[in-house]
Amino acid sequence: MIHKLTPTYLAKKNALFLAVLLLFSVTINAQNKKPISLDDIYAKGTFQMAGVSGFTSLNDSRYYCNLDNDANILRYEFATGNLVDTILKHTDLVINDGILAFDNFEFSADENKILFTSNTQSLYRHSTQANIFVYDVKKKKLTQPFTFKVMNATFSPDGNKLAYVKDNNLFYYDLFLNKEETITTDGKFNSIINGATDWVYEEEFAIWKGFAWSPNSDKIAFYRFDESKVKEFEMTMYGKLYPTQTKFKYPKAGEANSTISILVYDLRSELNAEMEIGKEADIYIPRIQFTKDNNVLAIQRLNRLQNKLEILLANTSTGKSSVIYTEENKYYVEITDNLTFLNDNKTFIITSERNGYNHLYQYDLKGKLVKQITNGNFDVDAFYGIDEKTKTIFYSSPEFIEGKVSKNLSAERFVYSIGLNGKNKKNLTPKHGWSSPTFNSSLSYFLNTWSNINTPPVYTINTASGNQLRILENNKKLSTKLADFEIAKAQFMPIKNANGDDLNAFIIKPENFDPNKKYPVIMYAYNGPGHQLAVDRWMGSNYYFYQVLANKGYIIFCADARGTGFKGETFKKCTYLNLGKYEIEDQIFLAGELGKLSYVDSKRIGFWGWSFGGYMASLAISKGADVFKSAIAVAPVTNWRFYDNIYTERYMRTPQENGKNYDDNSPLSHVEKIKGNYLIIHGTADDNVHFQNAVEMVDAMIKKNIAFDSEYYPNKNHGISGGKTRLHLYTKMLNFWLEKL
Repeated sequence: MIHKLTPTYLAKKNALFLAVLLLFSVTINAQNKKPISLDDIYAKGTFQMAGVSGFTSLNDSRYYCNLDNDANILRYEFATGNLVDTILKHTDLVINDGILAFDNFEFSADENKILFTSNTQSLYRHSTQANIFVYDVKKKKLTQPFTFKVMNATFSPDGNKLAYVKDNNLFYYDLFLNKEETITTDGKFNSIINGATDWVYEEEFAIWKGFAWSPNSDKIAFYRFDESKVKEFEMTMYGKLYPTQTKFKYPKAGEANSTISILVYDLRSELNAEMEIGKEADIYIPRIQFTKDNNVLAIQRLNRLQNKLEILLANTSTGKSSVIYTEENKYYVEITDNLTFLNDNKTFIITSERNGYNHLYQYDLKGKLVKQITNGNFDVDAFYGIDEKTKTIFYSSPEFIEGKVSKNLSAERFVYSIGLNGKNKKNLTPKHGWSSPTFNSSLSYFLNTWSNINTPPVYTINTASGNQLRILENNKKLSTKLADFEIAKAQFMPIKNANGDDLNAFIIKPENFDPNKKYPVIMYAYNGPGHQLAVDRWMGSNYYFYQVLANKGYIIFCADARGTGFKGETFKKCTYLNLGKYEIEDQIFLAGELGKLSYVDSKRIGFWGWSFGGYMASLAISKGADVFKSAIAVAPVTNWRFYDNIYTERYMRTPQENGKNYDDNSPLSHVEKIKGNYLIIHGTADDNVHFQNAVEMVDAMIKKNIAFDSEYYPNKNHGISGGKTRLHLYTKMLNFWLEKL
């Protein structure tokens, strides 16, 4: 017999789940505990969290190093945890009669040299430029090859050279000859980029170093971007009598992209060879990497619609290429760094959603499937590598229990090992919560970072078989401090949408919760494609902010609706071509379900979010005007026409093809429905989600005579931070909730 999952039926089931939950959620407010203040979070640093600074696995896999509090680099043994020696004392870093203050460090492959970066300057979200210094471990000598700042400085595999980018050109520096060599000369700002990537590749493909050394250190493969036809976006920077204008190339949805070339420079012949990537120019090359063959470069090619991925193998001398792998999808293909060529130089491992879930596959170099390695109704999250001696693969994923129904399995992460043959699967980190590993070079040990939604991170050293050897940092100091404050624990809860889909969700109730009272609810979501927010992982500063709200008498609720990740391809990609439609339908439905609970004031439900979450908040207060009284949208997209093309077209295709759905799912098209309280916040120097989005939303509301509140932050980017900015921002939001909800 099939039960029809009607909204009424689901409402009863959800109400029952929530009623059972509240029986276990009542707590007694402990005496002498202090409420958390915004000053504690954003000004005083009261809840500063400890980590493991500078953790680096060394080549022999027996040792690792990290930084102590004085910035000395210390070597430890994995097996025992014993301090073996001091690789470098910070007092050894003498330069210009002073001690170098560095931001980061990286060993050469032979570990005889260390590259230090200093005075790092952010360019966009990920890219930076910095001064670089090289320390010779044996000679105990620090040198500065040049005084200008560069991007992406990287040792050659033999450690004798450094490749880097300056002024949009690619160079390498010979550390033996103390000589700079020029690879390209045609680089020009907002026109030609060599060895780095353009803005949209950096943001959406997470690639900003646009070159790769060959295994033998005799070649450098690199990107060349011709962005001359990409339109410029202009931002005003304030602070001077005459504000300045910052211009950069930003391809919005449906607009022209950079033209890409892939070249390989031969250090011996001093010649560049262009690789064949096809006649179609309107494509993406999201990844390049050398195979195990020094003369073969793997190039990933993606069509403009991002629903066809091909892997090409190119001869680095002739440029000739051939396609060895093709994957097509009726929605889109995800791009990852999981492509791994094995030492046999005959096969590779890749992840794919071709069977409805993201899994590991092995193919040969002719594109023939050798085997599917992982299988089941779960998604592989990250691939960490393969120990080819034991033929053991390491990856992370949510838990999967065959035949067991569970509402929140996808909210956790565990580290697994499995044989290359797909057998002998083992959970190496069975403790419930979220585990994130950093393996050593031989995959025999890993640093595991574990947390759950109510517990700050704990760092441990584990063996590849899953044995925990020792704790490096447990944040006991922070946990002890938290015990002095009023903390309302987050609790996971089962809940369904109107379609009957199980959604991950958590709730935070005031510590002195009284089931006989009625409470206002603040809902929080991101809900972008493939993203998760309602997960069993420490959430950082927002956890403390929610404690402030709970102490003021608010219930916090967060659910990952349709379109979010790790529940299979269908659940994630059902929003294709209609971004925003089903996500907000779920959130509106859930608000209605919450409003039916005896302890919820249905007339006082709010919603807030940042970025995609700000987009959701803007739809909540408009499309969901009948259930939401107030909403805060921070840095929201207000029409996908304003956003970049790689992200937007992946999920919506172009405005030329799908313009109706762009506009139907835009808050701009629904402002006349707003009847509650709406606060829109934006940084004026947001290079990602442009301030234009907020301006257009405000303009649309003015034209419809819709009342609203707004706050803008001069010269602040998408993160809206720096100085006292976060304190001001969260004070603004807190006061809004106190006044308007």
